[in-house]
Amino acid sequence: MNDISAGQHKNHDFRGRNHARNAGRVKIVLAFSAVMMVGEIVAGHLFGSMALLADGWHMATHLAALGISLIAYIFAERQAENDHFSFGTGKFGDLGAYTSAVVLAIVALGIAWESVDRFFNPTAIAYREAMAVAVLGLVVNAVAAVLLMENHGHSHAHGHDHDHGHAHDNHAHDHGHHQDLNLKSAYVHMLADAATSVMAIAAIGLAWTFGWVGLDPVIGIVGAIVILRWAYLLMRSSGATLLDAQPSAELTHAIRAEVEALGDRVTDLHVWRVGPGHLAGIVSITTTQPRNVDFYRAALTGIAKLSHLTIEVEVAGERA
Repeated sequence: MNDISAGQHKNHDFRGRNHARNAGRVKIVLAFSAVMMVGEIVAGHLFGSMALLADGWHMATHLAALGISLIAYIFAERQAENDHFSFGTGKFGDLGAYTSAVVLAIVALGIAWESVDRFFNPTAIAYREAMAVAVLGLVVNAVAAVLLMENHGHSHAHGHDHDHGHAHDNHAHDHGHHQDLNLKSAYVHMLADAATSVMAIAAIGLAWTFGWVGLDPVIGIVGAIVILRWAYLLMRSSGATLLDAQPSAELTHAIRAEVEALGDRVTDLHVWRVGPGHLAGIVSITTTQPRNVDFYRAALTGIAKLSHLTIEVEVAGERA
């Protein structure tokens, strides 16, 4: 006899709990960053600073990335009830995050290329004006980064049951999958802008004080390397979600251990992320006892509160 039951999440709305708030923050940052971008690009051309130009064009491409993040939020909200998406639209933010990470990597390569060119073809820098704009850029970018910084204080408070002696494990399993990678991608872009502004200030300041003009493009290259690494890490985390990678080895081990502790055998087990703060799972169990799906659902509640759980129970010896 096979006893199969799916999860209780009927509408498959796996968006993050702060979806609307995060979308609103991205809108605000998008608006005032656009103003700052225009100012930095114009000032960089007028005052001849590669570091300032890099900061401005870097922000320009970030605006495109912020636009991608905003579109992801809007699409996920409007299509949340669309049955065409089997597990909802919660992962659309991860798609936006991955796309933004690719944009960030392209930006880093562009900054590196332009910096190398400027190293061999230096131009005069209007230090006072360039420094003023770079400082203003840092303030704007820092405020934007703080605004987009996700509050992780809710990560461990989702009404999970803590029976079966797994309270500590449950706390640990919930740490990573609540993160809104779409918001994180916007945050990383603004953090990269802030870092580029810091480097621009350092380059302009040292060149202004000591005449180290060659430091301006060198710092541009260093910034490109740092940003490229951030892009890689963001691509790795969002790409893993898009490919349904296992979000937590500890969690799957705990599920398997709980079933086996009952004297039964797990024949198939999959856990994956379907949105910020939402995991789905499929568990196939072979047992010699007259136990049904509800029994195992109750047993696993103390291990992980999955938003969508499908359990298949097969009594050993009954399958032909």
